Amino acid sequence: MHTLSNNDFSNRKAVIRVDFNVPLNDSFQVTDSTRILAAKESIDYILNQGGSCVLISHLGRPKGKDSNLSLSHIIYKVEEILGRPVAFCDDCVGPKAEAAAEALNPGEVLLMENLRYYPEETAGDVDFAYGLSKLGDFYVNDAFGTAHRAHASTTIIAQFFDEDKYFGKLLENEVIAVQKVLETGEKPVLAILGGAKVSSKITIIENMLDKIDHLIIGGGMVYTFAKAMGGKVGKSICEDDYIDFALQLMEKAKAKGVKIHLPIDVIIAADFSNDANKKICSVSEIPDDWQGLDAGPETLKAFETVVMNAKTILWNGPLGVFEFENFAAGTIALGEQIAKSTAAGTFSLVGGGDSVAAVKQFGFEAKMSYISTGGGAMLESLEGKTLPGIAALLA
Repeated sequence: MHTLSNNDFSNRKAVIRVDFNVPLNDSFQVTDSTRILAAKESIDYILNQGGSCVLISHLGRPKGKDSNLSLSHIIYKVEEILGRPVAFCDDCVGPKAEAAAEALNPGEVLLMENLRYYPEETAGDVDFAYGLSKLGDFYVNDAFGTAHRAHASTTIIAQFFDEDKYFGKLLENEVIAVQKVLETGEKPVLAILGGAKVSSKITIIENMLDKIDHLIIGGGMVYTFAKAMGGKVGKSICEDDYIDFALQLMEKAKAKGVKIHLPIDVIIAADFSNDANKKICSVSEIPDDWQGLDAGPETLKAFETVVMNAKTILWNGPLGVFEFENFAAGTIALGEQIAKSTAAGTFSLVGGGDSVAAVKQFGFEAKMSYISTGGGAMLESLEGKTLPGIAALLA
């Protein structure tokens, strides 16, 4: 793996694919700067050696040029986080972009305009990738969030930099974190998979059965398993088409010595709303007009034992509808358990949109070993796929 460490970048110009696809409010202010912060280590490393940085990124999904999705809106935040001025070019390829990059002095940073103003970016166009490659002497991919896309700036561009292509610090850390869960982690390894649907997690579960010792199933997926085992799930979310899969999975897990942990009790509601009447109920005895929306107290006690005994934990998906304050207790309790286990020396990786959102919302960010910046990319890594953006750096 070609990493930035132990390389001399003085007087050299880096084209860095960053992931600055950050949320903006109506006043075009950045509301979550996690992704910009995540790129800081690589940028600082190159600048501190006397190199210069040309930053390329997308923002949103513009259809052609769209001033609402211009990266010029985020310059103030990039300057604030890097603690230095950042120049801006209102294009990303062609003579104007090349001239702006050429004018950069050592220690300077240039942010280019939104790559996705050009349809050639997402099409993986070779000529467009070649145009981007002219902006620097070497290429750094530090955008894990888009590493699962074979776009011009994340994958195709790498072919124009023989040996001069590198994993950025963030990308390197993401790869190592996934490897810890799937390959090198200390046992017992625990995967906690939540979320609404079994169908969206099939490939992850199947890939992970050979790598883990324990699997906790939470969220809406629970009710497909509960029904498969003959339980009554009322109006809970349930994928009847996946009942056979759930039964086969439990058999496969048993054959491989993987222990599956399902909720014992759940918090049920008379309606899908925060203010609905609620009560505690056995997971397999939910009344007809009620639905399960969170894990119950007995379940959380049982899960705590598993979490505290694990040495490596992957958390992907909440235990309940945490967006509703009255049904967030299970997800919060699980976060506290993982934080406690992490403090005792366990490696914990949080990946996938909803888990990351929950961790941020409930203040667990600093208490986890690693929080992935890439939702789709993280999930595809856990499915055992080699991401195109990573494969291109290894070619």
